[in-house]
Amino acid sequence: MSIVMLIVILVGFAISLPVAVSIGTAGAVGLWMSGTNMLILPKEIYTAIDKFPLAAIPFFILAGNVMERGGISMRLVELAKSMVGGLKGGLAATCVLTCMMFAAISGSSIATTFAVGAILIPALIKHGYPRPYAAALQATSAELGIILPPSIPLILYGVAAEVSIGQLFIAAIGPGLFIGCVMLGFTLIYTRIKGYGQNDNVNRKALSKAFVSALPALSLPAIILGGIYSGITTPTEASVVAVFAALLIGMVVYREIKFSDIPQILRKSVVSTTMIMFIIACAGLFSYLITRAGVPAQVGRFLSDAFHDPLIFLLMLNVGLLLIGMILETNSAVLVLAPILAPVAISMGVDPVHFGMILIINLAIGMVTPPLAVNVFAACTVGRIPFDQVVPRLLPMILMMIACLLVVTYFPPITLLLRDLVYN
Repeated sequence: MSIVMLIVILVGFAISLPVAVSIGTAGAVGLWMSGTNMLILPKEIYTAIDKFPLAAIPFFILAGNVMERGGISMRLVELAKSMVGGLKGGLAATCVLTCMMFAAISGSSIATTFAVGAILIPALIKHGYPRPYAAALQATSAELGIILPPSIPLILYGVAAEVSIGQLFIAAIGPGLFIGCVMLGFTLIYTRIKGYGQNDNVNRKALSKAFVSALPALSLPAIILGGIYSGITTPTEASVVAVFAALLIGMVVYREIKFSDIPQILRKSVVSTTMIMFIIACAGLFSYLITRAGVPAQVGRFLSDAFHDPLIFLLMLNVGLLLIGMILETNSAVLVLAPILAPVAISMGVDPVHFGMILIINLAIGMVTPPLAVNVFAACTVGRIPFDQVVPRLLPMILMMIACLLVVTYFPPITLLLRDLVYN
């Protein structure tokens, strides 16, 4: 049954069916082959989305769309440029820094790509950066959106693997800042070598002026994450607070959102939420069947027999996850892989929170690695450039990200130190 389900998924991918449809069809075929009552199908689909923490997803998506429309991304760009724009290659560094700040609000790399890229890709091109490099830089920087909290894939992992979302969020700060800082340094060195960014300080605001303008925008991460870590709100409640705070800033403080804009914002958010929930529902059915078939236990036994050393196990795990991330949509991959691999990782002595970060970083790299590379396609759409022109510019950035992944994998305190300080 499991082999047939895998074949159905691969055939679905080959004929360009949506990922959710491929997974759902495989689940339905597997259920039929097992001779189980088909009434289990709607039951498991409903059960997959009948989880309170998942309520955070539509609200974080809505908050991100409100922030994009409300001028928050523009203020963050101006602040980042005032901080690093005076350096050679500072505008490229501004892209990384802005994505770090926006990621701490939106929870989505795609939202970060469109919101920040719509401003910075044209600016980078105007300042003499090659168009392919501008798109590649934006796509790579935006992947911080699913690493830094509040990350939607982290919420999905917490639900699928039954791990505390609060612990995941606070543990993600260390790897997110580490990768962001490495990316900043790499960008400044790379642009200097290539000779980019000779006029990056043009139209740069004074730091004090940019900071005052961006202060309401900067209050959002403090409200969202501060509420979660202080225990005042759960992650789900914080997502609702984020929506109202973003509306208040966009409508009252910056005055860039009108009442007439709200239906369009809501429509866009509903479409994005529906797509994600459809994936979750279909993946829930698939996970039920593979768990019932004993696949996690079989995978666990195979990995335990094949790799006795936890260090080798983590290395092969990273290789496998990188390959999967290249061909499978992130949210689907989290929901399918977490129930299978999390118990195996725990049995090998890997903390489930640490494993969650390894999984998410691998899938983040997959978002900029062909053939799927959804972030790259989004950046190409914003930058109006063919996909094949951007791919060669991605290689140095992908190698840098893989190096960061290995450091996070083999040095757990980057992930667990802050978590242990807060929760222990």
